[in-house]
Amino acid sequence: MTKVLVAYGSRRGSTWEIAEWIGEVLGEEGLEADVRAAAEVGDVGGYDAVVLGGAIYFGRWHHQARTLVRRCAQRLAERPVWLFSSGPLQAIGDREAAVPRAAERARRRIGARENVVFGGCLRPDAKGFPAATMARTAAGDFRDRERVRAWARDIAYELKAGR
Repeated sequence: MTKVLVAYGSRRGSTWEIAEWIGEVLGEEGLEADVRAAAEVGDVGGYDAVVLGGAIYFGRWHHQARTLVRRCAQRLAERPVWLFSSGPLQAIGDREAAVPRAAERARRRIGARENVVFGGCLRPDAKGFPAATMARTAAGDFRDRERVRAWARDIAYELKAGR
């Protein structure tokens, strides 16, 4: 059975939820998915493939996702990897959204197959000065669960096809 690590860097939990959605789909498709915080991953050697996501904060990719790429760059380059980011506080749909520079550098460094951006989520009761201030005017859940699930199904298809 193909074992896939779904790792994430998340501050407020919405990127973790996206990682969970991806893990659910991979499991439904007959793959073994291990969803873990990027900070908890010491090595990716025990996995056949990796999906790595990071929240976007003020245009920057989450530091735990960046750190995992630095720590495991060689092993990541040896297996199929997909990257995702979440954070824009607007609906994205099928249009292209700006990929954070650090996520694009990571894609090039490890040869990731894809680098996508999903909408983010900012709850009205967000804590912390910057988040609470933004939540006054921009709160909302802009994640498209079906778009995430479709992307995860595409990953499963590629892995099962041996690509």
